[in-house]
Amino acid sequence: MELHCKTRILIVDDDAAVLASLSLLLKQSGFDARSCDEPAAALALLEREPFDLVLQDMNFSLQTSGDEGLRLLARIHALRPGMPVLLMTAWGSIALAVKGMQGGAANFFTKPWDNGQLVQLIHATLSAAPASDSPAPVSAARRELDRRHDFSGIVGEHPSLLKVLATVGQVAATRAPVLILGESGCGKELIADAIHRNSPRAARAAVKINMGAITPSLFESEMFGHVKGAFTDARSDRQGHVAAAQGSTLFMDEIGELNRTDQVKLLRVLQDQRYLPVGASRSEQADIRVVSATNRELAELVASGEFREDLFYRLNLITLRLPPLRERRSDIPLLARHMVTTIAAGYGLGEITLAQSALDWLMQQPWPGNIRQLRQTLERTMLLSGKTVLGQADFSAAEQSDSAGAPRLSVDGMTLEQVERHMIAQALEQYQGNISRMAKALGLSRNALYRRLDRHGLDAGMQDGA
Repeated sequence: MELHCKTRILIVDDDAAVLASLSLLLKQSGFDARSCDEPAAALALLEREPFDLVLQDMNFSLQTSGDEGLRLLARIHALRPGMPVLLMTAWGSIALAVKGMQGGAANFFTKPWDNGQLVQLIHATLSAAPASDSPAPVSAARRELDRRHDFSGIVGEHPSLLKVLATVGQVAATRAPVLILGESGCGKELIADAIHRNSPRAARAAVKINMGAITPSLFESEMFGHVKGAFTDARSDRQGHVAAAQGSTLFMDEIGELNRTDQVKLLRVLQDQRYLPVGASRSEQADIRVVSATNRELAELVASGEFREDLFYRLNLITLRLPPLRERRSDIPLLARHMVTTIAAGYGLGEITLAQSALDWLMQQPWPGNIRQLRQTLERTMLLSGKTVLGQADFSAAEQSDSAGAPRLSVDGMTLEQVERHMIAQALEQYQGNISRMAKALGLSRNALYRRLDRHGLDAGMQDGA
């Protein structure tokens, strides 16, 4: 989207000082700013006049529940589906802002704001927005994205996914740090791969690290390397992950699992673009592009003091929020057919197709494990049925014959945090506290599992064997 003096922004806040400050900032930055102090006036203005972006407060009364703000956000999306909304909030209401983003807001910023950062956020948001409220057909939009960028391996045409891919295409060629947010199994690593593949650094392999798998005692050695004799077992020089990513991309998965002590060490590298191997006397240059990902809400961790605010701002210059599979159900048939073809080829099963009854059943499932769970379900059913055409009955039969024999998890009305606790509690009971087996079954490192057990108040003081 081209940004020029006619770009129109609507500010909605009941604080006259906020309206005046933002209006002045936007006008000085070349935008056409309008303002109003309550939701009804904002909706009336949006019905009469065209706007490109809304800056919206979350509270418009003495109550601070944010319900008015969430209702306004929903009505704006109903009235102008393609228009981005940036929410403004205080640090004490970060959880409310996150709920707003889950409700469709493009991003949020905090009061008091930094003028330069806010203008940069506005430009990035406008650039990522559709060019109009009546975009071209989705399939044509995906074809155009594929013509300009390499998004191989990423299947889907839902508008929320295409918005993410469009932003990837815009920022991939830069050095801007990118933070990828999304539930477990929704494809964050695929997006990180696409960022690297479409960047000038693609000639060198990206370096990928699971931050939850690095123990605090080994963090510096793993990340920055060490020299011979730095400690008892350092028998030779060792290159760390940062050095291995020199001239390339460093992808840090599960960044939300990093403890505060190690956060300081990582921040120093991102600020200075230099690092010091353990035992070395001279620092080294770090020419890296940083992409990080997490299934946790970093903004909430900042508000609770678990994650450093300065590191958060270093990581999230560009934030990509991947939609869970349940929010892009129209992509499930595309994903399922693609996966069936890939799985069948991998096992040498020949051609396998999905009946319409199977596709209907797949689209109705909640998929708390997202794309990863969808693939596992397809793979298990294909192997157990032995058929060339799969129907709903085949998936139901495969579920009933699940060799693990664990009770099915009902997630109706549960938050993601509650689902995670429920699954870990089930694993504790099923594996009798065996941490190694639990971690393997849940797809976590032992350290990441220990942190989740502690966070959910679950007792891990049982068997800890392999």
